Amino acid sequence: MTQDIIIITGALFGMLSVVFGAFGAHALKKILSKEQLKSFETGVKYQMYHALALLMLGFNFNYCTQAMYWCFTLGIIFFSFSIYGLVLSDAKGNKLRLLGPITPLGGLLLIIGWVQIILNLL
Repeated sequence: MTQDIIIITGALFGMLSVVFGAFGAHALKKILSKEQLKSFETGVKYQMYHALALLMLGFNFNYCTQAMYWCFTLGIIFFSFSIYGLVLSDAKGNKLRLLGPITPLGGLLLIIGWVQIILNLL
């Protein structure tokens, strides 16, 4: 893992959160309930927050470990992308319930990433 990979990953997730946010605000606004839209927006927000965390780690490469990188990267994928899948499948009438347990696993990975930053500095 290199500094460039961390920065590119953060920038890619950041870019995608803007794309997904715009998609949710415009295209999905017409087909999702308010509750579904709120869930989708939660996925977008957490994706952006952690994209920014990856960028900060990339630009401060000396503080970043592979474990931090993978916790944030997989956490974003498991947390945000499972929310997107749950919301979109629910809107189509066939909710993919198997994604439900993946969301908290992603949240746990994100938390572990933050804890690793704290422990690394102590």
